[in-house]
Parts: sequence; C-alpha cells; structure tokens
Amino acid sequence: MSESGWVLLTAALTAIAASAAVHTVVRPTVRLSGRLRPYSAVSRSMLGSSTLLLRWETSTGFAKRMGLGRLLGPPLTALAGRVGSFIEATSEERLVIKIRQSGLFTNTNGAARLQEYRIRQFTTAVAGAAAASALGLFLARPTLLVLILAVTGFVGGAAYWRSRIDRAIEARRTRMEIELYTVNQQLALRVRIGGGVIAAVRQLVGRSRGAVVEELREAMRLIQGGMPASKSFDRLADLTPEPQAARLYQLLATSEERGSDLAEALLSMSEDIREDRREAMRRLATKRRAAMLIPIVGLMAPIIILFVGAPLPWIVFGGLGS
Repeated sequence: MSESGWVLLTAALTAIAASAAVHTVVRPTVRLSGRLRPYSAVSRSMLGSSTLLLRWETSTGFAKRMGLGRLLGPPLTALAGRVGSFIEATSEERLVIKIRQSGLFTNTNGAARLQEYRIRQFTTAVAGAAAASALGLFLARPTLLVLILAVTGFVGGAAYWRSRIDRAIEARRTRMEIELYTVNQQLALRVRIGGGVIAAVRQLVGRSRGAVVEELREAMRLIQGGMPASKSFDRLADLTPEPQAARLYQLLATSEERGSDLAEALLSMSEDIREDRREAMRRLATKRRAAMLIPIVGLMAPIIILFVGAPLPWIVFGGLGS
C-alpha cells in the first residue's frame, strides 16, 4: 500500500475510535416521545395531523445516539434523506408502512422511524464504500478500480437495509400466520362466554404476547385515546403485512359496528388458516424432497453414465475390428 493509502486508513480508524469513545462517555438521554405518541395519535388526527407523520427530527433516533450527534445531526440527516430518496424507488408513505410492518426500530416513534432507517442505510453504505476503498488501496490497485470498488460497496451497503426490511416483513408475516389460529380460538372462547369484542381483545392483550397481540395492543391504545373501535381495527387492517390478520381485524370491526356473530366467523377463519397452513407445509415438503434429490442425482448420474458408456468403445471399435 502506498503512503497516502496508509494515511487515509489511519485517519479513518482514528475517527471511528474517537466517535466510539465519545459515545461511551456521553450517553444520550432517553426521551418519552416514543412512548407517549401512541396515546396522542387520536388527538393529533383530530387536529388534522396524519398518524403517519413524516418529519425529520434531529433530537431522536440514530443521530442522537452517536457521539457527535448534536454537532453532525442536522447535516447528516439532510444528506441521508437526499441519498435515501435517490436510492429508494418507493414513496416515503409506503416506506414508513414497510418499516412499521417489519417490526424494526420499535424504540423510536412513528415519525422518527424513517429518519433512523435513512441514517442507518446511509451509514452502512458509507461503511461499505470505505471498506471497499480500503481493500483496493491495500492491494495497491489503480485509482479507477478503487473508485469502482467504492461505488460497489456503497450500493451494496445501501441495499443491505432494504433487503433486511423485506426479510423482516416476511418473517413477521410467517410468525403472525402461525399465531392467528390460537388468537382466533382465544377470542372466540371469550366471546362465547358472554364478553364483547373490546372485552375479549382486552383480556387477550393483557395475558398474551406475540406479533398479532402487539397490533391488537396498539388498537386498544387508540381506543383508550378516543378513536372508535371500528376505525382502530380498520386502521390495523390497512397497515398489517399479513392478509389473514387484516381479515381478522375487519371481522372485529364489523362485529363491533354491526353486532354480528363473531365467534362463528372466528372459528371458520381458524379452519381456513389451518387448511392454508397445511397446504403450505405440503408445498414446502415437496420442495425439500426435490432439493434432497439434487445431490443424489448429482452423485449417481456420472456413475450411471460411466457404467452405460464404458462398453460403447468396445462395442463400436471391437465390432468393426471383428
């Protein structure tokens, strides 16, 4: 590596060490805005503010937890927002919904989740570009190749968080699909013994845990804040990543608004979920059996070809010679 490359690498490592030391010494204060925001969502919506409010806050999120967050927070968030809007093809509203569906950044409020995602994506992209550039400088490659490696590392780092969001959404959908059968059975039981929709959901939320229960807990917070129950369940149906969960929330909203037979509908929905789950397991088992045949065929096919093809030279040439 050339002397300038060593100087650049030393400066980068020194900056990282200094930031880590400042972060260790100066701990950020914990704010209550993330915990109080769900209870103020109804009041803000009545005043004309969207529940999916988008704004950049420099006092919370990832920039606040950095050691130099107070100094570099505003320019860092602005740069991360511009770079993120250039990289992401989806709109900000859709991106906020995807982040919520993934279940990530639960320690921040809804308005700051997009900001934290942008900053983390930008930081990972810069780290990927720096690592790729350091590799090129260490191998003493030409400047053009180092720039190509830096761009490749930047794109790879930016794509990491997008793929992580998609994987988290898929994992959460699978978890919710598994939980829904039990949730439906519990709700049907509580409704059958004489409780209403709100009482059944409140009892379930107070004694259970899980992805579906977390969403129902959010609905209960909205109801306690003053939002009608049917609207709160409809809001969950619009935001949840699992279609069967959306169907459940629509059933709860319809039953609360019109007084329909909720227990029978929940039991029927549970049977549909069980059948869908059974069919999914069959498809997965078929795919895994096919995957198990691949190494067997790969090992046996050359041996079979050798056994079949070994006599061919003797048959062809020996037959001609005789």
